[in-house]
Amino acid sequence: MVRLFVALPLPLAQRRILALAAGGVPGARWTPLENYHVTLRFIGEVDERRADDIVSALDTVHADAFTLGIGGVGTFDSRRDARLLYARVLPVPALLDLEGRIGAALARVPGLDLEPRRFVPHVTLARLRQVDMGRLGAFIEGNGLLATPDWRVDHFALYSSDTGGDHSVYTLEERFDLDDDAGGDDHDGWADDGGED
Repeated sequence: MVRLFVALPLPLAQRRILALAAGGVPGARWTPLENYHVTLRFIGEVDERRADDIVSALDTVHADAFTLGIGGVGTFDSRRDARLLYARVLPVPALLDLEGRIGAALARVPGLDLEPRRFVPHVTLARLRQVDMGRLGAFIEGNGLLATPDWRVDHFALYSSDTGGDHSVYTLEERFDLDDDAGGDDHDGWADDGGED
């Protein structure tokens, strides 16, 4: 069995900016720089045969490349009940379209049961447990203008996740390229982005 999710990786420059903001909230478990990403679809645990079907389905997704940016931070719940601190990804139409196309492709995979979740594009900065509310509030107010330069999104990826240890370890399993005419088969198979793009 393998635990899978579909995501957009962040370029190194954007990851460094987010990593510089991390800290100052006791009780926060900060996401390592190498784990920053924008989840498009969480899939969960599947067997190898179904994983192959997922790759085939994602290979049918065609969309244009686009630009994306990050602006601000927040939590999903009230600060008192917050369990996740995130950087807000600006939800441009092309991103929402890509997420919808991926969801439609995965819905065609036999036996795949996806959780229905509202798509809120974000990058997880920290998981929260018994944090100091005053420090959390100060972090959110102090980083309200946190932003990264826009970057060009030219691919999405399928990752596996090993949740053992202090932090999850994500492994790139497959890369799917986007293009400017959305008309050709631009998937180039297995890829190693070296974690540097």
